[in-house]
Amino acid sequence: MTWRWYALTKQEVVEQCRTDGIKGLSDKEAKERASRFGPNELSSVSQIHLWQLFISQFGDPVVLMLLAGTAIVGFFGNFAGACAIVSIVIAKGIIGFIQVYRAEHSIELLKQLAGPEAIVIRDGRERKLPAVELVPGDIVLLNKGDRVPADLRLLQADQLEIEESALTGETSPVKKQEETLPDKDLAIGDTINMAYMGTVVTRGRGCGLVVRTGMAAEMGRIADMIREDGQGEMLLQCPLVRLGKNLSAYCLIIIAVVMIIGVMRRNDVFQLFLTGISLVAVANPGGLPSVVAEALAIGARRLIRRNVVIRIIPSLEALGCATVICADKSGTLTQNEMTVRKVVVGGHSVDVTGEGYDPKGEFTGTGERQGLQFTLFMKAAALCNNAVLKRGSISVAGLFRGLAHGRPAKEWSVIGDPTEGALLVMAAKAGFWRERLEMKEQRIAELPFNSGRNCMTVVYRQTSGVMTAYVKGAPELLLALCTHTYKGGMTVPLLAPEREEILAQNSRLAEQGLRLLAFACKEVPANTRSEELSENTLEQRLVFLGLAGMIDHLRPAAVKAIQICRKAGIKVVMITGDHQLTAQAIGRELGILSKGDTVLTGRDLDRMSEEQFREVADHTSVYARVLSKHKMQIVQALKQSGHIVAVAGSKFDDVPAVKEADIGITAGSAGTGIIKDVSSAVLADDDFGSIIAAVKEGRGTYSNIRKLIRYLISCSVGVVLTMFLAVLAGFPLPLAPVQVLWVNLIACSLPAMALNSDPYDHDIMAQPPRRPWDSASIYGLAWRIGTGGMVIGLGALAAFAIGLFLGEVSLASTMALNTLVFIQLFYVFTCRSENQTTVGTGIFTNPCLVGAVFISSALQLVVDYVPFLQPIFNTVYLNGLHWAIIMVISSAPTALGVLLRHLSDGVRQKVMYLKV
Repeated sequence: MTWRWYALTKQEVVEQCRTDGIKGLSDKEAKERASRFGPNELSSVSQIHLWQLFISQFGDPVVLMLLAGTAIVGFFGNFAGACAIVSIVIAKGIIGFIQVYRAEHSIELLKQLAGPEAIVIRDGRERKLPAVELVPGDIVLLNKGDRVPADLRLLQADQLEIEESALTGETSPVKKQEETLPDKDLAIGDTINMAYMGTVVTRGRGCGLVVRTGMAAEMGRIADMIREDGQGEMLLQCPLVRLGKNLSAYCLIIIAVVMIIGVMRRNDVFQLFLTGISLVAVANPGGLPSVVAEALAIGARRLIRRNVVIRIIPSLEALGCATVICADKSGTLTQNEMTVRKVVVGGHSVDVTGEGYDPKGEFTGTGERQGLQFTLFMKAAALCNNAVLKRGSISVAGLFRGLAHGRPAKEWSVIGDPTEGALLVMAAKAGFWRERLEMKEQRIAELPFNSGRNCMTVVYRQTSGVMTAYVKGAPELLLALCTHTYKGGMTVPLLAPEREEILAQNSRLAEQGLRLLAFACKEVPANTRSEELSENTLEQRLVFLGLAGMIDHLRPAAVKAIQICRKAGIKVVMITGDHQLTAQAIGRELGILSKGDTVLTGRDLDRMSEEQFREVADHTSVYARVLSKHKMQIVQALKQSGHIVAVAGSKFDDVPAVKEADIGITAGSAGTGIIKDVSSAVLADDDFGSIIAAVKEGRGTYSNIRKLIRYLISCSVGVVLTMFLAVLAGFPLPLAPVQVLWVNLIACSLPAMALNSDPYDHDIMAQPPRRPWDSASIYGLAWRIGTGGMVIGLGALAAFAIGLFLGEVSLASTMALNTLVFIQLFYVFTCRSENQTTVGTGIFTNPCLVGAVFISSALQLVVDYVPFLQPIFNTVYLNGLHWAIIMVISSAPTALGVLLRHLSDGVRQKVMYLKV
């Protein structure tokens, strides 16, 4: 195939691609081409194979030094001991590999779920497909906000503008056309009848034929320049990981002291070297990032079941810090299924019956329903519209063409904007189907909606040559463009009293929570050239037709979710482009707006200085008639006030605010391509309740990360302190190198993996949001780690001292080893909650943890009592007295903690009672 697609006519391109220019490819042909051309995706810059991931677990210099020392030990005769150390290192490597693989696998799964989509015509039907499934010959529809999914030769371009900075570096949007270009070499920026993969539609709409996919696309030529945002860098910035590193650094200093004292006492230098390296391996925090990554990945996998897809894994933890959630009304707080309830034509109000997108309903009331004004009103609603009404998987156009075989499905749905879908349904109820109207009238121009004009215009030409412009938009703005209206089938001037009455009707309907749109039209001279069909010529001296009031019912769970937010210390801010009175009515119904609260509009924000707005932003919960720049200002003001802001949006105008927010969230079903690219999370069901579930998961994930770091670092500190305190007390070294590594493996691996998926505290959403850099919280964890490590170390040292008193060093070492293992297995239950005791959390509420503790205990008993393992691990037989001592020391801290908490709670309740 030629590279100069821009030089071919539309018909030549269709023939070259061997496709149908109207119906597109068949499913069978698309499947065949998919096997021939492969997936429509760019190859990864670097792909790590599983064996490389496994080998990387042994790349740490400390591990390499340990293995080298172990090899020397084996060479000089202690082959069994060397094999034991190597086996432990390999086992830890396998566990580390599993953790990293699970995290990486989760990230890849989330990328697939949150991948870009495209609207494609196949077999004559419009359908939404993952962009990766596109093949050459597919027909793709483009709308404002879409990211172009492949290289396209444009077949239609209605006011289409595309920003191509990803390819050319030029940030100004390029106006596109569909006409053929000269057959000569042209720069990418000059091929204005092409749309390239990765570029963004900033205005208008169009459709194009896929000519190149994947690495064959222009973007594929520069794929080596593309780098994905690193997940690891953000994880390493986590304060908890830094805390773990700092505490581990102190452990390294203590290890150095142990080594120096051992040399001064003329201990075996080589054995001392191995012991030191083993302790360094235990205290090394290199595995913390992978542990945190796995915890975040587990949380992200949980959220998939709640219809939330996390695109940027570290943002899950950030969600738990959110203090403000800004949400667009449509879709997240409401069902995003608009239904027209009121029509005002000729000054009379008409009720419209029916539910959802089913075009069955009646018009009741005293208003005229047969006259010219009513007819033009319905035509404007049907024609000034880009939505597609579907029944099952068949569009209305397909139904008219007889594409449905047998009885069609009952469910009606809409592709496109829900507001336009509601208008299509309203017109259909009156007998005005766009597909039938377009058999007699042809659209020749479109001025797409934008937030600056707040209206949309289309121009249709009838077979007689007469041209009519149909306009829809915000009532107060569109009314200002109208000079005439209809009376008795005649156009008459629109006088001031009539304007005031229209605005009054608009306000009365808005107070009922209805969203209002106005419609107008004008005749266009037949000799008007296409380049003259502009805003200046079409959107002035209009004839007013009427108002349509539609309702978008609240989501049943939205009110409850907002109440949960209030208890969790999270402020909910509703942002909408609706009328101020509409926003006020819905805000009160949701419980966001209290009596006496004000609703700010975009005009109010324009009149305020930055300082003035920052002062009122903290006390404002509802904004109406806002533009994209206002949404950005709201987010910036809240962030400057110290809030952690999450923003949920779905439209192209929401992109700046979503990008500016600490956590950007996209409503998946309605979200445009570009907004998904800048967001941290995607809602598959668009439900506000899913955002609350994500916040809860974020808080819970952070809580589990704290548990993990507390447990892992406390255990490492405990082992190091055992050796350090023994040296200071003048005792022999309590543990051999193989025992040090065994304690770290058996007590920290399986229990830590089970702790990663620990259930959250039941009151986690009754607590205030956590500040990301809350030093008190971090230092509080450091205190728990320090005291936990000290208790573990003192307990093991006590067991060692008792063992020396009862027998020889081997018995003392075995008792210290078992005490370290079991005190850590008891301690893991203490780490499950910072607010409750082990009894309060319930021992069996995490079955995986109980199983991990059971398996770890069984493995320790194997090391104690299997004869051929005893000389390898330097263990001896333990009797009942020994086990009684070990269990008392191991369980005492946990039991004492439960008792002290119970006593302190009792004292606190008595004090509260006395205060009352």
